[in-house]
Amino acid sequence: MNFSSKNAIFTFTTYIMTTKLVYTGGLHTEAVHIRSGNTLETDAPVDNQGKGETFSPTDLMAVSLGSCILTIMGIAARKHGINIEGTTCDVSKKMASKPRRIARLEVNLQMPNRPYSAEEKEVLDYAARNTPVSRSLHPDLEEVIVIEW
Repeated sequence: MNFSSKNAIFTFTTYIMTTKLVYTGGLHTEAVHIRSGNTLETDAPVDNQGKGETFSPTDLMAVSLGSCILTIMGIAARKHGINIEGTTCDVSKKMASKPRRIARLEVNLQMPNRPYSAEEKEVLDYAARNTPVSRSLHPDLEEVIVIEW
């Protein structure tokens, strides 16, 4: 490969292991968060040979999106002095087949009953729609975000 040092910008990223997973049988996995030691388990969903006893891997993608939205909104709220404590988020997922994948994630945010200004709403709406998880999703995945003020 040819690299031109004149215009090149080199970014070095350190990768740190965050999770260790083990397949425990019966379509179950257990994940350990390295830093905290917290664990979570997954099971295949009932529509894909599992028992639905806990979160499926695709459920965790929906959880990741909702959690990331609330976290990024929280960061924006802290920066701008906005109280969003008590905000709730419901995430629904629709699966597609051939190939099996998540086709649509619907996120419904319910904001606490407070008098948010137009500027505060704009800040929070922007935060909700511009998250690292959202930016990492496949472009074919339909993402719908509704904020109930």
